[in-house]
Amino acid sequence: MTELTDKVRDFDYQALLHDFIIPWATNIIFALLIFFIGRMIKNWVVKLTRAALKRGKLEPMLINFVVSILSWALLLVVLVAALDQLGVDTTSLIALLGAAGIAVGLALKDSLQNFAAGVMLLVFKPFREGDFIEAAGIKGVVEEIRIFYTLMHTPENIEMTVPNGDIFNGVITNYSAKDTRRIDLVIGIGYDDDIQKAKDILTRLVTEDERVLKDPEPFIAVGELGASSVDLLVRPWTKSSDFWATKCDLTERIKLAFDAEGVSIPYPQTDVHLDGKLKTPESPTDEKAKAA
Repeated sequence: MTELTDKVRDFDYQALLHDFIIPWATNIIFALLIFFIGRMIKNWVVKLTRAALKRGKLEPMLINFVVSILSWALLLVVLVAALDQLGVDTTSLIALLGAAGIAVGLALKDSLQNFAAGVMLLVFKPFREGDFIEAAGIKGVVEEIRIFYTLMHTPENIEMTVPNGDIFNGVITNYSAKDTRRIDLVIGIGYDDDIQKAKDILTRLVTEDERVLKDPEPFIAVGELGASSVDLLVRPWTKSSDFWATKCDLTERIKLAFDAEGVSIPYPQTDVHLDGKLKTPESPTDEKAKAA
């Protein structure tokens, strides 16, 4: 007991205080300061970035995603700086994070491609929600553009989930991009029919439809002399929202008007002409009678 008491009495508390406690306490305090001040700076940078992206009129989904990635990246930098202040070897930690990032990147190669394509779609905006488009072999109305895929519903009201990579890497046809569209109809009439009469009927029908725009002016002319018909081109303009209804109505009214006015709409057919010299094969009974 006396020996233990002597060791305690001889212990250099002053050296412990100066060599260990004060340095460690100082490092811990500075590490905490780095962490909390770093978080404040991080929040400030994130706030400024969000405001700048909003001024750029980017999509809210893209803004939230970019801000989230930036927030986590800055927080990671702050944590590494705080750990470095505590004396932790952050070199191996950074190397480990880099290796993990490469492994995750290779495993999620297709997902990252879709993510990059989603960012490009949100930035360049080749289409918006509510547009009727054709992309990746699918026609439909865009419901929502997400980071990895786009939701669409077809005219049959079938919901389709299309990867953004397939959309961005192909041709995108946006039928809703313009306010007006041209209707292209090819109406065939018979060679014996009056071309001018048919053109007058078409002009009257197009002019009577209030959905057809006056500017650009509708175009009606002979387009081709086909194998069995004279093909007339009918090209009126209408609003994009009225395109399908106007096209279907005009097609029906043209058929009814031509029937009423005696203008024929021919269809492919084959005429067989016999010269009267064709003989029918003799039956076996006739051959036996001749032999007898």
